[in-house]
Amino acid sequence: MPAFSPAAQRIATEEPVKPQTHRAALIMAAGKSTRMKSRLPKAVHPLCGRPVAMHVIQACRDAGLERVIVVVGHEADAVRQTLGEGVEYITQDRQLGTGHAAMCAEQALQDFEGVLAVLPADTPLIRPGSIARMVEDCESGGCAASLLTAEMQDPAMYGRIVRSPSGEVERIVEAKDAPPKILAIREICTSIYAFDARRLFPALRRLSPENRQQEYYLTDVIGIFRSEGLPVSATVVEDATEVMGINTRVELADATAVLRDRIRRRLMLDGVTMLDPASVHVDVDVEIGQDTIIYPGCVIEGRTRIGSGCVIGPHSHIVDSVLEDGVTFEASVAVEAEVGRGTRVGPYSRLRPGARLGENVIIGDFVEIKNSVIHEGVSIAHMTYIGDAEVGAHTNIGAGTITCNYDGRRKHRTVIGAGAFVGSHTTLNAPVTVGDGAFIGSGSVITKDVPPDALALGRAQQIIKEGWARRRREQSEE
Repeated sequence: MPAFSPAAQRIATEEPVKPQTHRAALIMAAGKSTRMKSRLPKAVHPLCGRPVAMHVIQACRDAGLERVIVVVGHEADAVRQTLGEGVEYITQDRQLGTGHAAMCAEQALQDFEGVLAVLPADTPLIRPGSIARMVEDCESGGCAASLLTAEMQDPAMYGRIVRSPSGEVERIVEAKDAPPKILAIREICTSIYAFDARRLFPALRRLSPENRQQEYYLTDVIGIFRSEGLPVSATVVEDATEVMGINTRVELADATAVLRDRIRRRLMLDGVTMLDPASVHVDVDVEIGQDTIIYPGCVIEGRTRIGSGCVIGPHSHIVDSVLEDGVTFEASVAVEAEVGRGTRVGPYSRLRPGARLGENVIIGDFVEIKNSVIHEGVSIAHMTYIGDAEVGAHTNIGAGTITCNYDGRRKHRTVIGAGAFVGSHTTLNAPVTVGDGAFIGSGSVITKDVPPDALALGRAQQIIKEGWARRRREQSEE
């Protein structure tokens, strides 16, 4: 397979097309994909926050194909579990080629009359607009089929499009079966088609496995249509990277680079500043507001939503989290966390699942927060751990404070009221409650509830023995 340069991308600005009930998609996801050298089926390998096949499924839906059917075979249960219940599944018990995979869908589509788009599950860069144009060409031209083709400098092992002298598509020849003259053709079959479903299945019954692979080629259907005088059109995709297939981890990395570049370009055109775009990794479902600045080395994954006017400092890692407007997040980690408007986090802090920070909170460096609600205006200094806790508004938590939430068997909760002051190096042994306005002296170990507005000291009395250190030194010298 050829390598594709991310620089060759066009910027995606397409809007989803209104779903059509007379259009459906058949996605081929039954192969073993041995060249990936993985326990995972190729269709479910992650790519920018989605399984590879889910990119194809979403493109079909955005192209207006309401009904989506996935052909599964190898590791079928894993594919179903990963892709979920939003699609239909049919099983190809034996992998006898793409034509055979399409045959397996005949019963599921026996009452379907319309255009059926057929796509491989390993082409995650395909754009909805290209699918929609191909389907529309098939419909408007009254064609038996419309092909999506592309021109490539190095067609490699793609099937070649053979045209008549007048430019009409005559047939497709698989590279493994092609003589040198055919291999010289640079227009390739992308394995993406639109078929008139009423004509497809009768043609499939005429396929033969008499080829080097001893498989039923879906490409041979085009030759059958042409032999019957049925019209076949070709829709040439302008950007060849759209039809890039994934068969190895190298090609998966190439596709990742292309898709990340698309994502970054879209976000920057929408008003996000990236100081070094190539160093920033953003997943496809991430949302980022205008005038937010992303510093180099950041990784933003999952369904993260970042508001406007935020500053995401260098080497931050944010996963499935929400950062509201005006947040400053410096060189820190957030996983399944919520950060309120105007809050500052880090550097080098960690927000674990269930961390919920209110507005205008200040989180210092090397702070870890887990499964806790931090209300507005709270300040939590460096080297602090807050777990399974609730901290009231405008409370100050001193450096080195720890909520001891685990007794070796169970987790317990700490509640700190509003306007309290917790001195540095305080240890709060949960379950414990600190009332509103309470003051805890630094270095305290708190094992009992502290009433509102009270002073709590939980440390040993300081003892001074004059001259003790001098006498110890003298004894050691004897």
